[in-house]
Amino acid sequence: MNKLLIIALFLCSTAYAQTDLGNLSANQYARDSTSNFYGRHGSPYAKNSINNPYSKYGSQYSNQSANNSYATASPKLYDQQGNYRGRLSTNPYAPDSTSNAYGRYGSPYSPDSINNLYGAGSPYRADSPNNIYGEGWEIRGDDD
Repeated sequence: MNKLLIIALFLCSTAYAQTDLGNLSANQYARDSTSNFYGRHGSPYAKNSINNPYSKYGSQYSNQSANNSYATASPKLYDQQGNYRGRLSTNPYAPDSTSNAYGRYGSPYSPDSINNLYGAGSPYRADSPNNIYGEGWEIRGDDD
């Protein structure tokens, strides 16, 4: 019985394993910000940076990239309370993409969208990625 429980816990933990890709934030001085080009998440040379054109999360050819306009497995965004905020993606057709102008997470009229400057994307909200003094939202990539 105990072996079965251990195996089940292992399978569950590996199924939801995610890579920390830092925080989507306009704050160029925050340690984990993707706007901090000297930090481990914002550097264009960092292994898992969305700013690295040769990494799987920054390449224009990777299906897991935030910069591939055809990607379907791009990194996920979570606010500071752990709420899902869509996929950080340049794909304008993916339903959860932050670039889908008609979707919940990309529409400039949706209260959940990073593109709504009067809602979740307001530069005056403390947790908004558009606040230059804030922490922004967590970016997580799915592990294979």
